[in-house]
Amino acid sequence: MALEHYIAELLYRYNCVVVPDFGAFLTQTKSAVIDTNANTFYPPSKSLSFNAQLTSNDGLLVSYMAEAEKVSYEEMLAKLNDFVKTWKGQLIQGEHLTLANIGKLFLNSDAKIVFQPSDKVNYLTSSFGLPSFVSAPVMREVLKEEVLAMEERIPFIITPEQKEHSEFTLRPYLKYAAIFLLAVSTGLTGLRFYNETVNAQQLAQEEAQQKVSEHIQEATFFDAKPIELPTVNLDVITKKKHVATHHIVAGAFRFRKNADKKIGQLKRRGFEAEYLGTNDHGLHVVTYSRYTDAQKALRELRKIKITQSKDAWLLSKK
Repeated sequence: MALEHYIAELLYRYNCVVVPDFGAFLTQTKSAVIDTNANTFYPPSKSLSFNAQLTSNDGLLVSYMAEAEKVSYEEMLAKLNDFVKTWKGQLIQGEHLTLANIGKLFLNSDAKIVFQPSDKVNYLTSSFGLPSFVSAPVMREVLKEEVLAMEERIPFIITPEQKEHSEFTLRPYLKYAAIFLLAVSTGLTGLRFYNETVNAQQLAQEEAQQKVSEHIQEATFFDAKPIELPTVNLDVITKKKHVATHHIVAGAFRFRKNADKKIGQLKRRGFEAEYLGTNDHGLHVVTYSRYTDAQKALRELRKIKITQSKDAWLLSKK
């Protein structure tokens, strides 16, 4: 009869299993844990502990063992007492009492029982079949490449010693600075186009008015008969405005199938997601949506960063 075998079976169903005149083994549910140092994910489990103060017989262990061994309750209680005496004798002699799949018991310098639980068994039945696993951290290379390219265009003074330290601290500010510069340049371009258009219209109107005045004077002073004024047709050449399209980028993927999968996910969330093509690095770019209004695109970008992904960013093309 292996006493620790019966204790382990009861720990799957009960939070407390008392060994009469010895102590109680207790379990408590523990949430899933991520070890960031080892990149290891641990599923929900039951943490195991021992309390030497709980020694009163509650009948659970004795009844379970009596039914399994097909003996009477009194006979099983007598056998259990013999087991407890043997365990106590081993501990007093300084031996370590090892219980399979439960843990190790020994006495400290104050003659108190110390328990070291085993980590080989998860007694939480809802986590059955869920082992711990190691996953390498995800490195986002796309954003890093964009920041490095932006550093070459914007005259930031960064020494080689500071560059490694500031690479991550400056990243969000560089991105917002680029968005701000884009918005300002778009506004200035629109204002310049508007002024050129108004000036061209004014010049055309003044030229037309001057020609009409010349015909009126000729009709008044050189011929008493009214003449029919010719129709003046002027072709006003205006510059076409190149409207910038602003795309809110959701991510860039090495494989097209992953990009299509992302598009499907975003569309199910209500976004007008689309495939933008490949960038200079051969990655497949996926966007949440696109806008012609820069201010509206910036507002939507801030909303997406809060509700969807803080890694979203704005790409503007003419």
